[in-house]
Amino acid sequence: MRTLIRTIILVALVWVGILLSGYGVLIGSTENVAGLGLQCKYLTARGVSTAQYVHSSSGLFGLTQCPVLRKSDTVIDNG
Repeated sequence: MRTLIRTIILVALVWVGILLSGYGVLIGSTENVAGLGLQCKYLTARGVSTAQYVHSSSGLFGLTQCPVLRKSDTVIDNG
């Protein structure tokens, strides 16, 4: 029971931290537009956001993978 309560408190603190910082965590990615585009989905405290990037397998002119963390456009508190 004590472990369950600590886990719930930890999840709540992480959620508040994500809410106030405006960052999102990568939850999925897909290639689109014949492999030239990369669509990344991020879980933020306010919902799911989507970002589009140029994709290349070599990484010379685009991204090879989605970044794990992404700053969202809407931030609750800028401090």
